[in-house]
Amino acid sequence: MKERIVTGIVAGALFLGLCLAGGLWYHLLILAMSLVGYYEFARSAKLAPFGATAIVGYLGVLWFVFPWSLLEIQLQVSFIQIMWTLLLLFLLVTVFSKNKTGIQLVSVMFLGVVYIGTGFSYIAESRAASDGNGLFWTFLLFASIWASDAGAYFVGKKIGRTKLWPAISPNKTIEGALGGVFIAILTSLVFSVFSGGILPVGQALLIGLVSAVIGQLGDLIQSAYKRVYGIKDSGSILPGHGGILDRCDSWIIVFPFVHIWGLLPY
Repeated sequence: MKERIVTGIVAGALFLGLCLAGGLWYHLLILAMSLVGYYEFARSAKLAPFGATAIVGYLGVLWFVFPWSLLEIQLQVSFIQIMWTLLLLFLLVTVFSKNKTGIQLVSVMFLGVVYIGTGFSYIAESRAASDGNGLFWTFLLFASIWASDAGAYFVGKKIGRTKLWPAISPNKTIEGALGGVFIAILTSLVFSVFSGGILPVGQALLIGLVSAVIGQLGDLIQSAYKRVYGIKDSGSILPGHGGILDRCDSWIIVFPFVHIWGLLPY
């Protein structure tokens, strides 16, 4: 527990400090986290983390999360060109490895590029929001996600009786999940009250609900992935907490969801 607390304080202070500062250093932190996350994803799938397949994956994640706009670099290629080229490279791995690296494995690793790359890219993009309120939107989403986690844990601990999905995550309960939704909505409403009018109440209710429901599904997605490969944690970079994907499983689902579906009012 002591190790967990110390890690939480140090890592939390670094992350929140750079988030407050914003700009290039925060974006580079998110980029580093995404690459470590993909490393953990590859290791979990029993893939050599610096073999040809993984290197193709790192390049894909790098393309998604790299701070192109902050460095004022204009890309001359389209999204479909990059994605199709990545797909081709992954498929070529199966050919040149003579199927030692099979189609099932490269398919999973391609999925990992999209899953991790889009997730972390939208975390970075939120902080650099075009309306100048990036810090507010970032803190709103983080606070709603963390409130959901805390609510689910404490409500589940206190009154949880009915298992939510025991085959995937045996400790989660329906009561805890509902408690997490309630606390997340309450948190987003508090942000609305102090938003100066930029976050309407109805939008706050929706964001709180989505952050809780989609965030808990993100947690279950990572739990399901780890269960397939028989591992407890995705990594060990954060002593007492596991890996980057263990800590960010909800983030990398919630942030892209609210952006892609246009839930942030800017």
